[in-house]
Amino acid sequence: MPKIKTHRGAAKRFKITGTGKVSRRRAFKSHMMTGKSAKRTRKLRTSALISPGEQKAIKCLLPYL
Repeated sequence: MPKIKTHRGAAKRFKITGTGKVSRRRAFKSHMMTGKSAKRTRKLRTSALISPGEQKAIKCLLPYL
């Protein structure tokens, strides 16, 4: 069997934590930041976890991470 290729788009967007969960960055932080409150922009800096249902699909895209 040939080696499985890593999905490069997913590799740039997701990281696997030490416990095996999948983390992601938050959306809506690229532009038009003046209209968003300081509390909201602070919250957008933090990473979030992917839901368990989607984690299975993401891990198929990232076989070696």
